Amino acid sequence: MPAITCIVNGTSTTMDVAPGELLADVLRERLGLIGVKIGCGEGECGACTVLVDGLAVLSCIYPAAKADGRQIVTIEGLQDDRHLHLIQQAFVDRSAAQCGYCTPGMILAAKALLDLTPNPTREEILTGISGNICRCTGYYQIVEAIALAAERSREGGM
Repeated sequence: MPAITCIVNGTSTTMDVAPGELLADVLRERLGLIGVKIGCGEGECGACTVLVDGLAVLSCIYPAAKADGRQIVTIEGLQDDRHLHLIQQAFVDRSAAQCGYCTPGMILAAKALLDLTPNPTREEILTGISGNICRCTGYYQIVEAIALAAERSREGGM
């Protein structure tokens, strides 16, 4: 098995990965990062979204070997020890999480969007989260939370 080295939530990690092993499985099973959800296992629902070098990727179809040399952020690595990340706090403030299953992936997709588009329109927000399915909401609170996070970021909160 080839060894890969990557930075996961700020910590350098080296591990052997089997050919065909997927990043979601490595993150959940080996590193215990259970915020990485596996919903469909086919890259359709977005529950497994993580950031790889700042870009939102579907870790349930992303080969673990491809993570070699990359920086990976999961929901567990987004906040600091004392405070929720600004996007996480906006989700709380706008009641954007219901069952919570899609929330980690949705928040990471929102982070990737806001990093590239700090002042998104409603349409850009909807496009930015279009790969993430929420079965509990009508997306209204989620869109409102992302807009609030963008507003707070422009005010110096990010």
